[in-house]
Amino acid sequence: MDPILHYFPDLSDQQIAQLSQIGDLYKEWNSKINVISRKDIDNIYLHHILHSMGLAKVIQFKPSAKILDLGTGGGLPGIPLAILFPEVDFFLVDSIAKKVRVTQAIADAVGLKNVRSKQIRVEEVTDTFDFVITRAVAVLPKLVNWTRNIISKDHKHGMPNGIWALKGIDRATEEATQLPNNAYSEVYPMSNIFEESFFQTKCIIYVQG
Repeated sequence: MDPILHYFPDLSDQQIAQLSQIGDLYKEWNSKINVISRKDIDNIYLHHILHSMGLAKVIQFKPSAKILDLGTGGGLPGIPLAILFPEVDFFLVDSIAKKVRVTQAIADAVGLKNVRSKQIRVEEVTDTFDFVITRAVAVLPKLVNWTRNIISKDHKHGMPNGIWALKGIDRATEEATQLPNNAYSEVYPMSNIFEESFFQTKCIIYVQG
């Protein structure tokens, strides 16, 4: 928790309590259902929770915004972000039932009322969203193709609605060159956000919807 408190010093007592709980919950669930590499579970806060929270350093979701966490796995990045943005609606989806089960169990355990999760393929999603967030799910051209009909045209934020993807910086830069010519994207190196060496090769990439 120390890095989280360092980078997010203004968390409420409830947010601190929720973030403190999810580390142990992930370890407990991961011993039954593997949603995080078992070799990496001891780095849950730095490599997974703080990594997910990095998105809050580049965009502040407005209250009532609707966010789709595509291919959420066990609830990352959606659950940490839902803790940070309690007035934002998060829909966490994955095609694998056992991962959705872990996601909802952790969200319920810490009392998140702004999270719903479902086993569903993105092609079956019918709602529209301000932003789609994702972490190591698919290449950018596929993400754009999958989400073109579910990103709302009603823009509420300072930038147009679109996709936010957590990726390795080299991969993101390469994938951005494969986007259609009219697709605007921007890379945010995570080394500019967090000082730990783990983040030197990580980035957040935004693609306008």
